[in-house]
Amino acid sequence: MIVANLGVLLARQGRRVVLVDLDLGASNLHTFIGQTDVGWGLERFLDKSINRLEEVIVPTTIPNLFFISSKNCLTEVANLPNAQKQKIIRAIQKLDYDYVLMDLGAGTNFNMLDFFLTSNQGVFICTSEPTSIENVFNFIKAVYFRVIKKTLKQDTFKRVTRHLDFSGNTMDQSFRIINAVTKQDAEKGVLLKEKLSDFHFRFVVNQLRQNDDPLLGSKIEKVCNRHFYSKFTFLGNIRFDEKIHDSILMRKIFITKFSYARTANDLARIARSISIQNIKLPKELVL
Repeated sequence: MIVANLGVLLARQGRRVVLVDLDLGASNLHTFIGQTDVGWGLERFLDKSINRLEEVIVPTTIPNLFFISSKNCLTEVANLPNAQKQKIIRAIQKLDYDYVLMDLGAGTNFNMLDFFLTSNQGVFICTSEPTSIENVFNFIKAVYFRVIKKTLKQDTFKRVTRHLDFSGNTMDQSFRIINAVTKQDAEKGVLLKEKLSDFHFRFVVNQLRQNDDPLLGSKIEKVCNRHFYSKFTFLGNIRFDEKIHDSILMRKIFITKFSYARTANDLARIARSISIQNIKLPKELVL
């Protein structure tokens, strides 16, 4: 829902926007933008029926807004081989649009992490429930762990971590690895810290209810900026609204059907914030 509506709002600003449904195996982004005929999609690019990802991009009913579907991919696409995953990532990075919004599924499998790391900025979506907030922290830790593994050579990683205990789900696993690397090789330690500091993560608190703490997002931002090397920015709250459910049932774009709603104003503020903050930043945004 959020990816679809932010895409519409950015397109209304005159930006050329393409939405990429990378929730592989559970594709539903087309429903949120009211796209009944998705045409060709990612499956044609993966089976080599076409050579360029641009060839499966279809227009939507919104001017300047385009779409790449994965609706017709086989179910096993969720277990994408590494070669095909890298093929998709390289193709996405070549797309000539003002914004490329990638809609990812939940979880911390390597496919999701590597798609997320296509850009050095991404948006986390959470609710006010403790379980959702915990999942965000777990995902950040998984992202850090993936960056460390991809930055260090395999033999270096094994040598540095062979005496470390990775049991449990503690906050400091990545930091223990970085500290161990720094002790053995100060230059590699600096490299890892610089690599992680290049990331600018943003997040949104979704479905905020009347009795929820409206300052929760700001509190999470402070915790993240205190404990992680990357920069974190809270973009805003999106209030709970039954009209979102109604728009899905009607297969209508929420921001278009219910533009007067308070939640629509929340989405508009977040879109403006993204637009302002991304003026001098890379175009790919992962949600």
